[in-house]
Amino acid sequence: MSGEYVSGTTFTFVNKCDYTVWPGILAGASSPKLDSTGFELQNGGTRTFQAPSGWSGRFWGRTNCNFNGAGQGTCATGDCGSGTIECNGSGATPPATLAEFTLNGSGGQDFYDVSLVDGYNLPMIVESNGGSGGCQTTGCLVDLNKRCPNELMAEGGGACKSACEAFGTPEYCCSGEFGTPDKCKPSMYSEAFKSACPRAYSYAYDDASSTFTCSGGDYTITFCPSSPRLA
Repeated sequence: MSGEYVSGTTFTFVNKCDYTVWPGILAGASSPKLDSTGFELQNGGTRTFQAPSGWSGRFWGRTNCNFNGAGQGTCATGDCGSGTIECNGSGATPPATLAEFTLNGSGGQDFYDVSLVDGYNLPMIVESNGGSGGCQTTGCLVDLNKRCPNELMAEGGGACKSACEAFGTPEYCCSGEFGTPDKCKPSMYSEAFKSACPRAYSYAYDDASSTFTCSGGDYTITFCPSSPRLA
């Protein structure tokens, strides 16, 4: 049954923000597109997708979008540059809070995380439903936009850049001579992200406390969660 939807995983998106969010979906290079690559999710709305076993990809929320009747337009944060509601294979323009998944689907472990490596634009958590082994809730509950340093604040104030995005230097981006875990250490900026959201990826080599596993679970991605189960 490998590769068929029968053995797949269900992703449920929930919007608890007091505003509309336009989730974006980017499948990995070898993974099929889901039923949508971008859609509108109003306050209180939910939408469910089935992903085949072995699927990998990422999800994020776009905010302050303006689309016309033909579905053409742009978003102030998380825009995917497609010019339409559907992202059509394009990823999020930083800064954006990202949920990343690699599904096993054959009884092995799924891997998932919520990343602030590309910055932050809205609170988001990932919860597993069912499954075994770990299956912990992860994400970022805090509104980092309210505590974002001025030098990281995105234009318009709706998102908070990572230090890499803001300054572009190798030590912040873990590139060049800083391209290994022993050379690239947390910065004062990534540590501030980590302090606020301890389970989220705060910079490129933040694996140990930020990657989670679950076998046989389904997943709920909630924007602006109001009743978190994060310990």
